[in-house]
Amino acid sequence: MSSGLNERRPLAAILGCSGPALTAEERSFFQKANPYGFILFRRNCKTPDQLRRLVDDLRGAVGRADAPVLIDQEGGRVQRLRAPHWAEHPAAGRFSALAERDPDLAERAVELNARSIAIMLREHGITMNAAPVLDLRLPGASDVVGDRSFGQDPELVARLGRAAARGYLSMGIIPVVKHMPGHGRATVDSHLALPVVTADRETLALTDFRPFQALADLPWAMTGHIVFQAIDPDRPATLSATVIGEVIRGEIGFDGVIVSDDLSMGALEGPIGRRAADAVAAGCDLALHCNGVLAEMEAVAGSVPPIGDATHSRLKRHPPAEYRPWSVAEAEEIRAELARALAVG
Repeated sequence: MSSGLNERRPLAAILGCSGPALTAEERSFFQKANPYGFILFRRNCKTPDQLRRLVDDLRGAVGRADAPVLIDQEGGRVQRLRAPHWAEHPAAGRFSALAERDPDLAERAVELNARSIAIMLREHGITMNAAPVLDLRLPGASDVVGDRSFGQDPELVARLGRAAARGYLSMGIIPVVKHMPGHGRATVDSHLALPVVTADRETLALTDFRPFQALADLPWAMTGHIVFQAIDPDRPATLSATVIGEVIRGEIGFDGVIVSDDLSMGALEGPIGRRAADAVAAGCDLALHCNGVLAEMEAVAGSVPPIGDATHSRLKRHPPAEYRPWSVAEAEEIRAELARALAVG
């Protein structure tokens, strides 16, 4: 199988699939559409052997051994790999609570947690994790973020987010920070409806944007489906050239790969193909579609182009994280040290 970006450029999309194994229709579609990568959900993850076969089949369908395979394995409420087959990990809020007693220990624990998750993902061929969450946990906001956040203090969120990214990268997993430029003020769940943030630009710059600025050197980020009235009152961030150009690329200074949040979420309106086209036109490098509905994926594929020159350049600047083998003893020690750190808190 080829593994080069310099051959036929993939579609500017990351897509899901409907179940634990590819259907014949999905395999044929992926062969023709050639999406850049794939995302997995709990419906796709039943047993370790099944998951490895699915990951191999996804890459085989597009003929690229290095096609990215992404998952949301944050810990806590958001982890697609769960017991009894996989170890579960704590939510970010557990570490912010530990940081109130011992910030240095919390930072170490976050890095260990990320390394433990990374080992689990790499064992199954998964190469990217949609984490860490750099959104703030703010009073009065929807619980859609809640304990997925490292807290209210931008400096602490940045510090612990950096530790998580360091842990993932050290074991060969690319972290995808989310949700740029900040989801913490959302008062409704963007899976269901469109949040509108009324904070002024100065407040946002001093709070919500700061963790993302501190980690702007990381390779990948995900947008949020949120309207910021002070920046673009008409379009959510994912579909806003103003938010992506002026804030994410400009003020925050992020020059890595931008992937949209899931385009099938309830925050967005209109045909799915138009959502995907608008996201790419606004400046997202890749359109993300997660629900695995074939007709919707076909609409996405018919609406977005192959990756463009700017995205091609970013992907070459930010190649897949280098795979580093580990021993069973090393993995066990990582998890044992993590357990000792969490016991303190």
